Amino acid sequence: MEVNVKALENQQVELEITAPAAELDKAYDAACKNIAGRINIPGFRKGKAPKLVVERHVGKENILSDAFERLGQKTLTEALEKEDIEIVTRPEIDVVTLELGKDVVFKAVATKKPEVELGEYKGLKVEVEKDTVDDDAVQQQLVRMLDRQADMVDAEEGSAVEKDDFITLDFKGFVDDKPFAGGEGKDYPLQIGSNAFIPGFEDQLIGAKVGEEKEVNVTFPEEYHSEELKGKPAVFKCTVKSIKRKVLPELNDDFAKKASTFQTLDELKADIKSNLEKSAETKAETEKREKAISMAADNAKVDVPEVMVENRINAMIQELALRVEQQGLKLEQYMAYAGTDIAKLRENYRDAAATNVKVDLVLDAIAKAEGIKVEAEDLDAEVASMAAAYNATPKQVKKIISEQGRLGDLVASVHRRKTANFVIDSIA
Repeated sequence: MEVNVKALENQQVELEITAPAAELDKAYDAACKNIAGRINIPGFRKGKAPKLVVERHVGKENILSDAFERLGQKTLTEALEKEDIEIVTRPEIDVVTLELGKDVVFKAVATKKPEVELGEYKGLKVEVEKDTVDDDAVQQQLVRMLDRQADMVDAEEGSAVEKDDFITLDFKGFVDDKPFAGGEGKDYPLQIGSNAFIPGFEDQLIGAKVGEEKEVNVTFPEEYHSEELKGKPAVFKCTVKSIKRKVLPELNDDFAKKASTFQTLDELKADIKSNLEKSAETKAETEKREKAISMAADNAKVDVPEVMVENRINAMIQELALRVEQQGLKLEQYMAYAGTDIAKLRENYRDAAATNVKVDLVLDAIAKAEGIKVEAEDLDAEVASMAAAYNATPKQVKKIISEQGRLGDLVASVHRRKTANFVIDSIA
């Protein structure tokens, strides 16, 4: 096999590969046998038709095409290994010569994995500030617990709506004196001050009493998801149906017994403080790890190919689509509610995608420089962790990974995590 490599623009590389005619002959014979085993040829059992019959039945060109599918991929893989080239895109193949009795010549063009010039990545000095856990922090947590234990009671008769009240509301919206789709609600639950409605809507309900009709004048935001309503002034005719308010329990030993497994308020406070301290420690450790990896990436130099960024954006959007589908929505519905579109979504992900790709490239380069490898026990530990997370057995997880062809992704993920741990463990 002969390989000629030529660098192209935009970090692409072209490999011109020549494979011996004998290799094509072998691939051609294998293709004949494979085709004979897949199709019905009158007068022959599957797999028993001789080569001449198969050629007459399907044509030499089709057999040659099948043979090249086998030979081309194998030869390209060997050529990339020989030249120590990693590619990050599916190669574009251009066949130059494909004839029996002649050497096979073809060209493959793909984006090459960029070279990384590593900077400092060992012994980094990383400083993070740990959250202070004081009496105020404990008190804030207690307030949240009180809020969860609060009772909802009807406001006194004749009461007017106040900030933080929980109301039910009938409303009907009009633009240019005409009702519009989606602008009407019956017994709609709303907390005043939650900013769940258009800016200014909730504030205008303050002072309204149950049964009173109140006109609310607002203007739809320019970035509103509905094209028909963007920037339009609107009038909502509203009627408050009910007003409820939270009544917090007293903060004492009885509350501690009801809200926790502790007998006294002091015991509850001590437990809250302990948990907050553990949480602060975990948060600081996470920030330290993330900062160390970020520093190692910032210290390195690499020209990230745009195609890698685009591919990462694609993956991020696919992950988003899966998450919203689990909530019963389609991606298109989510974007409509969020007032965005696919172009804006891609642009919002661009910086994060570029950063993530660079981090991955730098970790790969560090792994190569330090000789960090993924061992069988590393993969077993990862599979066991995944199995525990999904309440499955390691055997089931391995089967799913194999069926989905995700073994390479798993190895890469474990490899990078192991390398990240190497960087983190060396922090000064």
